[in-house]
Amino acid sequence: MKNLFEIEKAQGLDDFAMRVYTSRLLGSDQDLVLHGGGNTSVKIDDILYVKGSGWDLGSIEKEGFSPARMDDLLALLKYETLSDSDMVRYQKEALTNKSAPNPSVEAILHALIPYKFVDHTHADAIVTISNTVNGEKLIEEIYGKNYLIIPYVMPGFVLAKVIGEMTQGVDWESLEGIILHNHGLFTFDNDAKKSYDKMIESVARAEEYLKENTQVVPMVYDQEVDYDLENIQKLLSTIKGYEVVVKLNHSPLARFFASQGDRSLYRKGVLTPEHIIRTKRVPVVFEVDNGKELQNYIKNYETYFDRYAKEEIMLNPAPNWAVIKGIGTISIGKNEKEVTIIDDIIMHTIKAILLGEALGGYQSISESDSFDMEYWELEQMKLKG
Repeated sequence: MKNLFEIEKAQGLDDFAMRVYTSRLLGSDQDLVLHGGGNTSVKIDDILYVKGSGWDLGSIEKEGFSPARMDDLLALLKYETLSDSDMVRYQKEALTNKSAPNPSVEAILHALIPYKFVDHTHADAIVTISNTVNGEKLIEEIYGKNYLIIPYVMPGFVLAKVIGEMTQGVDWESLEGIILHNHGLFTFDNDAKKSYDKMIESVARAEEYLKENTQVVPMVYDQEVDYDLENIQKLLSTIKGYEVVVKLNHSPLARFFASQGDRSLYRKGVLTPEHIIRTKRVPVVFEVDNGKELQNYIKNYETYFDRYAKEEIMLNPAPNWAVIKGIGTISIGKNEKEVTIIDDIIMHTIKAILLGEALGGYQSISESDSFDMEYWELEQMKLKG
């Protein structure tokens, strides 16, 4: 994990400009955040400027931060429960600029953390270690008492409420960060560079642990890949109900993953909860009869939906990515932008699965938690933006 901070570029920047600068540094590293993931904030006087919905950290401008009154956000913690619609409404009411984007779903938590600068990423290395059968033990061994370690809970109000309760009486100066199991990492400081440095140092510690305890060496393949993408595109378009774009990835990593004999690897779930709106929980596996395999996938998805649905309307049950046994992966989307996003997420996910298996077994969030994230209104809104 490389520290990208350049003293020369930071000279003379005020707090807001520093917030933009270090946010972009975080967003430029896909091992920290992918395609709109993560969020950052800065507190100036009694206003929290937090990343707004729809903005990407890698390209964020000042206009991408939503200004919200701190007191109004913190007052929401008095509620025992808060519906998504009420949280969104109250956060909008807290804005000092009504034309600003909706504040991040983590705005209340950013307000709660008593430091000027707060950084949140979904760092691959930390989440990979957390997403193992021994994840809680390993994270505790690596990070110990200087980090507040939170079991997985739903992002948003529930997470802020849990951390608010867990930090009653906590000496914040003793904390280097907050690790959220299966989710990511928060670092914070009154100095933007120090908060960024803490993020890089924390993630580097996890990367070093993975380097010392795991090894993924994709095979080198001499054969050319020969796969009929045109027919699979037509089949997927029929199943999806609209014309799709497909992207074949037969890189050494993708092909190595697709060549694994243990088919259970393909049902391990997502890397971070936010990814599920892009990829669904699992891919379809193409090996013998693509049409039949697609139908079986849809039946399994319908069963999954029926198992957990309350009042939700089922999303399109067709897959968003596929494993082609022995060949690689296919990302499936409405356009080139969408398939590129899905392909990036897939590659980070399969690397994490292989590394997690080397640590004793990869284990994502539960199926029921996956459903809650997939059908969470505040996540689905991201796809409409």
